[in-house]
Amino acid sequence: MTQTAQSIPPLVTVERLEEFKGSDMDDLCDATETTMEDGLGFSIGFKQLTTPSRERLEHYWKGVLLVPERELYIGRLDSVIAASVQLVKPAKSNQAQSFAVHAREHFVAPWARGHGLAKYLLGAVEDSARTQGFKILKLEVRASQDGAIALYENLGYKKWGVLDKYEMVDGKYAAGYFYYKDLV
Repeated sequence: MTQTAQSIPPLVTVERLEEFKGSDMDDLCDATETTMEDGLGFSIGFKQLTTPSRERLEHYWKGVLLVPERELYIGRLDSVIAASVQLVKPAKSNQAQSFAVHAREHFVAPWARGHGLAKYLLGAVEDSARTQGFKILKLEVRASQDGAIALYENLGYKKWGVLDKYEMVDGKYAAGYFYYKDLV
């Protein structure tokens, strides 16, 4: 009797990252680099089209943890950071928009896609926002990112706007979509 090898599904976890431990920084930078090199238009906080130096990435990620209005959520695949999203809260002086937060820099490294990380990360951000009393979660995406758009719409996000000149890529304007979700 022959036994066939069974594949064991990877362990998927999502958590808020409040400090870097062990290989966290290297993992996050690796995931960022492979995502930016993937060509899906991911620009992280730099809004640039080429991958920045490792030193610049490390400075960026360290800075994210220092900003009181930002929460960094990471997704791990078999304990390796493979994805992230940031919950961005309004400044305390922004009373008119104090009911709403933004999900920013949402990505999953190409090698980790297909395991639900993008969905689980959004769920974590939504839960945190809800727990803190926020009513609306907003996000934006380049119009060419079909996978992300399908995910957002399947999770109940409603498109409220289109900007034809959202970004410039290779000398041409790229459109962007704006979404929101009621958290109440």
